[in-house]
Amino acid sequence: MKSVWITGPGQTELREVEPPSAGPADVVVRMKACGICGSDALYIHLGGIPPRNGATPLGHEPAGEVVEVGAQVAGVEVGDHVVINPIADAASMIGSGGDQGALSELMVLRQAQAGVHFRVVPRDIPWHVIALNEPMAVAYHGVNRSGAGVGSKAVVFGAGPVGLGAAIGLKSKGAEHVVVVDIVANRLTKALQVGADAVINSAEEDVVARLKELHGEVPGFMGGPAKPATDVYLDAAGAPAVIETALSAVKHGGVLTVVAVHKEPVPIDFQEILISEVDIRMSMGYPTEIFEVTDSIIADWDKYQHIVSDVVPFDQYDRALSLAATPGATDKVIVTFD
Repeated sequence: MKSVWITGPGQTELREVEPPSAGPADVVVRMKACGICGSDALYIHLGGIPPRNGATPLGHEPAGEVVEVGAQVAGVEVGDHVVINPIADAASMIGSGGDQGALSELMVLRQAQAGVHFRVVPRDIPWHVIALNEPMAVAYHGVNRSGAGVGSKAVVFGAGPVGLGAAIGLKSKGAEHVVVVDIVANRLTKALQVGADAVINSAEEDVVARLKELHGEVPGFMGGPAKPATDVYLDAAGAPAVIETALSAVKHGGVLTVVAVHKEPVPIDFQEILISEVDIRMSMGYPTEIFEVTDSIIADWDKYQHIVSDVVPFDQYDRALSLAATPGATDKVIVTFD
């Protein structure tokens, strides 16, 4: 079978490898779609992931069709459509240092358990949409970490895939009003398409003033300037200006959740923010959300589909990787298989 591997710094190749087979406790899945993640570009740049430098299989955002089921496996049948937890087997993480990647024609789920390694999904959801499950779990964890719920007023900075997923997740949790902030017009259009209540172009508008208009105001501490009544600020952009804006605007007891990866240290004046008693929360991965978010995708796949910007066939995997690695060239790239 064909499988994409990192073979050195900045190098990938399509290899012919032995196809997997199922033992009595295993499931074999034929890949139908796999998303390209920003971390894939990092892995390629580094030449692989230790200890597999120079020989690392790639791809960790999989969806596929079950083609073989071991006799001991319950809860799945041949022909079922599934999404997969790429980190369920910590010793062999799919596409992140393990012995197989999802940019392959077939994968085996060892010691497979429904609800742990895979989840069966409806067959009417397009492959390129259901393959969003893994990155949307990252977004959903950010929403969970924020504590947002029914009646919350929230703002999401960054209308990339995770930011848009967070906007959908916030609405699915019952948020009363969700604003998305970005500087790219077509991303803001997508934010409205996925269900955001309003958008702000931070290159053209005063974010804090606009939040006051949209969410109302609350008094500042001890007669200080009024603050937006926004409950939750979610950083999915990774820009220092976002942290500065959020901490200057946050009301007393508000929450700032950081799901973005910041590539440089960000200075914070703790004296300035002391009186706000702001709750700063970090969000990493998806400890429990990998299949929780599946319910949201099943319910609202027509919204999630707007997150996908490019669908590229497997035989053009190199173009997919190049698109995803080029800043500003695209948003979310999904590779699909025949």
